[in-house]
Amino acid sequence: MTKKEIKALISLLDDSDFEVAQHVEKKIISLGEGAIPLLEEEWEETLNTDLQKKIEDLIHDMQFNGLLHRLQEWKEEGASDLLKGMWLVNAYMYPDVDFASISKTMDQLYFDVWTNMRDDMHPYDQVKSLNNVLFREKKFTANTKNFHSPANSMLHLALETKRGNPLTLCVIYMVIAQRLGFPVYGVNLPNLFILTYKMDGVQFYINVYNKGLILSKADIDNYILQLNLNPVDIFYEPTSNLEIVKRALRNLAFSFEKMKDLEKATEVTKLLTAITDDDPAIQ
Repeated sequence: MTKKEIKALISLLDDSDFEVAQHVEKKIISLGEGAIPLLEEEWEETLNTDLQKKIEDLIHDMQFNGLLHRLQEWKEEGASDLLKGMWLVNAYMYPDVDFASISKTMDQLYFDVWTNMRDDMHPYDQVKSLNNVLFREKKFTANTKNFHSPANSMLHLALETKRGNPLTLCVIYMVIAQRLGFPVYGVNLPNLFILTYKMDGVQFYINVYNKGLILSKADIDNYILQLNLNPVDIFYEPTSNLEIVKRALRNLAFSFEKMKDLEKATEVTKLLTAITDDDPAIQ
C-alpha cells in the first residue's frame, strides 16, 4: 500500500460505523510495525482526542505483537545472545531504545575492564579486578530504594544510572566477564540472582548485588538453609540465557503486580508464556 492509502485508512479509524472501524483496525495491524511512523504522524496532526487514543492503542498492540514475535525468534535461534534477550525485555517499556546504543555502552565497559587484566591472573584476582572497575571506578551499585520498580528491570536504565536489581547487574557483569573469556554464568537462587565462576574443578560464587562479593558453596548452603529449602542443583549450577530472560520477565510482571497495574502484568506474562514450555507462574 502507498503512504497515501495507509493515511486514508488511518483516517477511517474514527468512523461512526463500528464494523468499518474494526475492519480498518485489523487491516492496519496486518501492515505490521512498518506502519507505526505513519500512525505517529497522524497522531501529531489530528486534534481529535478519540482518534489519538485509538492510534495510541494500535501502536501499542503492533509493538507488542512485534516484540512477542522477536522473543520467540530469539528463543528458536538458540537464545545465544543474552544481551539481545535482555534488550527485548527492555523493549516492552522502551521500544525506541535501540540495541546498538546498549551494545556501545557494553563495549566501552568491556574495554575499560580489559585494560586492567593480565593473562596470568588467578580467577579470584580476575574477579577482584572486574569488581574494582565496575563498583569502584564506574560506581555501579544496588538499587535498594526502588527494588520493585519496573524500571529496575530495564537494562538500558541500569547502564545509564549505574543502579539496578540483582538480575540486571548480573547480566552486565556476566556479559563483560564472558567477553573476557571468563567461565562466569548465572545461578537461579530463590529471591536472589547471583553468578558462578566454574572451570576445571574451580567453582565459587559472586554476589554482584553486593559489589561482587565472593561466596563459597558453604555460603550458598547456609542461604538455602535460612530459606528452609532443600538444596537442589538449580541453586548451585549455571543456568541458561533463556532462563535468565524468563526470570527478567517474571520480575517485570511481579513489579507491575505490586503497582496494581494488572493489564501490563498480564501482557508481560504473555511474553513469558511465549518462550516458556512449562508453568509461567512468577517465582
